[in-house]
Amino acid sequence: MTTRRLVLSRSAALIGAASSGLLLPELARAQGNKIRVGLMLPYTGAFAQLGVAIENGFRMALNEQGGKLGGREVEWFKVDDESNPAKGVENAQRLVQRDKVDVLIGTVHSGVQMGIHRVARESGVLNIIPNAGVHVATREQCAPNVFRASFTNSQPTLGLGKVMVDRGHKKAVWITWSYAAGDEAFEGFEKSYTAAGGQIVKKLGLPFPNVEFQALLTEIAALKPDAVACFFAGAGAAKFIRDYAAAGLNRTIPLYGSGFLTEGVLDAAGEAANGILTTLHYSDSLDTPRNKQFRLEYAKTFKMQPDVYSVQGYDSGLLLLQGANAVKGDLTKKKELYAAMQNATIDSPRGKFKLSKANNPVQDIYLRQVEGKENKVIGIAAKAVSDSGAGCRMAT
Repeated sequence: MTTRRLVLSRSAALIGAASSGLLLPELARAQGNKIRVGLMLPYTGAFAQLGVAIENGFRMALNEQGGKLGGREVEWFKVDDESNPAKGVENAQRLVQRDKVDVLIGTVHSGVQMGIHRVARESGVLNIIPNAGVHVATREQCAPNVFRASFTNSQPTLGLGKVMVDRGHKKAVWITWSYAAGDEAFEGFEKSYTAAGGQIVKKLGLPFPNVEFQALLTEIAALKPDAVACFFAGAGAAKFIRDYAAAGLNRTIPLYGSGFLTEGVLDAAGEAANGILTTLHYSDSLDTPRNKQFRLEYAKTFKMQPDVYSVQGYDSGLLLLQGANAVKGDLTKKKELYAAMQNATIDSPRGKFKLSKANNPVQDIYLRQVEGKENKVIGIAAKAVSDSGAGCRMAT
């Protein structure tokens, strides 16, 4: 066959494919096929409950608009990321290259997020981060197709420093695990605490996920600071709270922390958690009509109570809906899609928020105090808190 005939033959085949609907992915999607949504979340292991909560919230947002995005049906693809950073790139590539997803929702674990982030930057797929607070995703490696609907690791603690100084606690010890999330949480605390006039007496750390706190608690007792501020989460946070109280420190040295210190651990921490003050962008007890409505509908739908992860999943859905509706479901119109998302106002259960130029939420940080089995909101620690976006070219 001559070259000219081969070209004509291929052209005819493409036209035939177009008439029968067998198009290349972008052409097919532009003609009204389902929008392909990939969920890359932990469904097994320690963070499995968080993955389920995020997916529930995300689906709830879409279901409020008939389960559609910009008027188009949705096809779902799911990958269990196992909270395993070693499989992050491989799992993200499976969704992007094999399943040809239009948007990738993920994830919880910051190490896994960096795998997703690499694939998103290389492929150009739209990525919405529903939890992972790793700074670099919306700082040095920010990208127009990467959006965060949660927080950066330093945002909650940016609201902590002034609260402590205002309560007369001007000399503090900081303690956390020695890993990226702990270091980034310290950045927010150091900035806010020193700006308010506080002095950090000592910064203490132990390897992640070590929970042998006794030697460090003995050192805190000897230092006699006005207060202790910290970043811990999950089972390790519950043990730290119990050990802190068992050492008698809670009677003389108030304990403060990023909100994840007391998020989802109050049953495990028991009475030792009472009185602890934390700062976070959400609380179950937030007394607003929007939050009450959300919590009621979520509980009806899923037969369980929502948490901060459910809210972040829900807000990821709201953010995607804003973009998809603006382009009437044609997610190939990337410039218009991203502009609509970047300029969106999200009517969240946590309170309305917009995005920074680095595509990260600008949001209120609430002051919460543990009362019984509840993180009770007692005020706003800081209004409209924005991450610095340091190194992000979009933010300049």
